[in-house]
Amino acid sequence: MAEQESFTPPTDPPPFVALFQMVTGYYISQAIYVAAKLGIADRLTNGPRSSDELAHTTGAHAPSLHRLLRLLVSAGVFAEQEDGRFALTPIGSYLQTETPGSLRAVALQFTGPLHQQAWSALLHSVQTGETAFDHLFGMELFPYLVQHPEEAAVFNAAMTAFSTQVATAVVTTYDFAPFGTIVDVGGGQGALLRAILHATPTARGVLFDLPQVVTGAKEPIEAASLTERCTIVGGDFFESVPSDGDAYLLSGVIHDWDDERSIAILHNCHRVMRPQGKLLLVEAVVPVRIDRSLPSQFSVRGDVNMLVHTGGRNRTEAEYRALFEAAQFTLTRIIPTQGAVKILEGMRRE
Repeated sequence: MAEQESFTPPTDPPPFVALFQMVTGYYISQAIYVAAKLGIADRLTNGPRSSDELAHTTGAHAPSLHRLLRLLVSAGVFAEQEDGRFALTPIGSYLQTETPGSLRAVALQFTGPLHQQAWSALLHSVQTGETAFDHLFGMELFPYLVQHPEEAAVFNAAMTAFSTQVATAVVTTYDFAPFGTIVDVGGGQGALLRAILHATPTARGVLFDLPQVVTGAKEPIEAASLTERCTIVGGDFFESVPSDGDAYLLSGVIHDWDDERSIAILHNCHRVMRPQGKLLLVEAVVPVRIDRSLPSQFSVRGDVNMLVHTGGRNRTEAEYRALFEAAQFTLTRIIPTQGAVKILEGMRRE
């Protein structure tokens, strides 16, 4: 990996300046999208390069790329050396494709045109309570992705990147050894379940998601030598989920949906799990009082993103407790992790 330039965050600016920075914050997010799309960070892996060199390898207009890179230098994504070449910073290194925990796929999803277009209708959501995405595109997000495979590929890559980050936090926090069979409901392409099975050699896993999603899980499961211990099942969790699991794991699933549909998913888990089975949700939990701490920021940003995109929501502990009760579960523990998410553990009630 290339040597990285250090970056010292600025101190808090005066209120007027702070608000102006917030108002123009999308300048940075859009610049990050362009840098991620062009693969700039990957091209700095072997060391600093000039904007002319980067333009030549990316097919960009050199003077314009130079201006973009200077904007990202101001945000700490890249650093400009005395000779005018540009280098990676610790922040920018996460735009490299092969960096462990890479956020390049996340950047392409969250700063890309589809996501930004949905956010442009936030006012509609706030005024009406309706989902901005549905209002703009005439359908819900997930059916849209089925019809647009290129957008779906970007979305799935971003969710896999998130799952990889969450997996480390979950596996180092929670002991899955008591469970013989773990059903990962809405588990995407299996990043979290693979991590759990590696950490729990006595367990078997069932990866369950839409058929067009789980098709992408076969190769990484084979590469991880987990084929004998992990079954892939395609289906719709609003209709049914695989039966006879000892633990039903839903990571970043319930926040996608309103209460009615969330309860329907949880009811389907309740109906088929073993009598002493456990329900495990991995979600951000909204604090009772919001401040500028990272947990608060993470939870409320995700909450409004769900308002825009799916009609779901991030919930408080009390709201999760009510959700569990409505689906015939008892919320027994909320377990913090080293990351921004928590593990909500529930027991099945008859």
